[in-house]
Amino acid sequence: MKRFAFLLLGLTVTVPYGFSQIVGLTHGQPPHLPAPYIKPIVANPPQVSPVPGFKPQAPAGFTVSLFASGFTEPRWLARAPNGDVFVSDTSAGKVYVLGDPGHGTPSNSRVTFAEGLKEPFGIAFQEDYVYIAENNELARFRYDPKTSKRAGGREHVLDLPSGGMHFTRTVEFSKDGSKMYVAVGSPSNVTPAKDPRRAAILVANPDGKDESIYASGLRNAAGIAVDPQSGQLWASVNERDLLGDNLPPDYFTHVVQGGFYGWPYSYIGKNVDVRAKPPRPDLVAKAIVPDVLLGPHVAPLEFAFYTGHQFPQKYWNGVFLTEHGSWNRSIYNGYCVVFIPFKDGQPQAGPSVFLNGFDPDLSGKTVDGRPVGVAVAKDGSLLVSDDGGRDIWRVSKSQ
Repeated sequence: MKRFAFLLLGLTVTVPYGFSQIVGLTHGQPPHLPAPYIKPIVANPPQVSPVPGFKPQAPAGFTVSLFASGFTEPRWLARAPNGDVFVSDTSAGKVYVLGDPGHGTPSNSRVTFAEGLKEPFGIAFQEDYVYIAENNELARFRYDPKTSKRAGGREHVLDLPSGGMHFTRTVEFSKDGSKMYVAVGSPSNVTPAKDPRRAAILVANPDGKDESIYASGLRNAAGIAVDPQSGQLWASVNERDLLGDNLPPDYFTHVVQGGFYGWPYSYIGKNVDVRAKPPRPDLVAKAIVPDVLLGPHVAPLEFAFYTGHQFPQKYWNGVFLTEHGSWNRSIYNGYCVVFIPFKDGQPQAGPSVFLNGFDPDLSGKTVDGRPVGVAVAKDGSLLVSDDGGRDIWRVSKSQ
């Protein structure tokens, strides 16, 4: 296979020839995609084995340091109103609170906020509650926003469908706090879900009442967040597998109420997936083309709008997004954090690599880590969780 290299924010990344044709902005227009079932179609899961002294690589002018370590499976990151950092340790069934002294230094404290949870993932704050999204339930815990300490027991908010593929659940609030969004992934690759709340984003009041489907056809919107400037809801979506190395691209898109995004009947607009039975041409006709194509099988997870000012101005208001990395590709793809610049509430360019080095050999079987969570720390640095290396990294502007 022919290969070429291109420069992204000072980092050279080697990718398959033709790959750049399916990464970038769509401007709402159907992109040209390769035909399905072009071989190879493989299962190629990575073996995570960090080399001693491993550290991710950031562009020139930035410093990477260890923020916290010793977790079982650190995933979602959420900065609390007081600057503390909440992290879901998913397979441990716990959520921790990490103190953040700032100034590029490691966390100085760790407290268990909740335990005995069922695969906790998404975390969000609303008034004096911490909301935690588990595999089968959304729960909330009253807390003190000034100290991050628990102030009450577990309160049930929503029952969520579970089983099958995609155990992650994500929760977010509207800009004014009046509405709550919950993302629930599909139970399968292309088999239509029996429960319409799968492969969808739900909307409800903060107490769980008046639940309805906000948008559908999103195979696995593992990351959702509201743009703090515009109030627009955005999602990072894991698309389907087993169509070939370069198909389909995963994507990042704004989400409209009542919108349908294709799954399982089509992908990236009206590209029909003949495996979905029975066909639904009526839904295919409504399928929305997403805003930003991220590349095939990169597995996007959490993203964060950069609200800090420590980084250079070109990063302000843009999006940092984690790519957990491929399993359904002969040559690995993803395993990095990318940046998408924004202006006036709209993406201005496709993704460019910001933090990499998790996969030093694109054709190998071993990776050093898999980024999952990302959050903007109180000092404007960037925090990134790695569930492969079981660490949380801090990226700071060099002094």
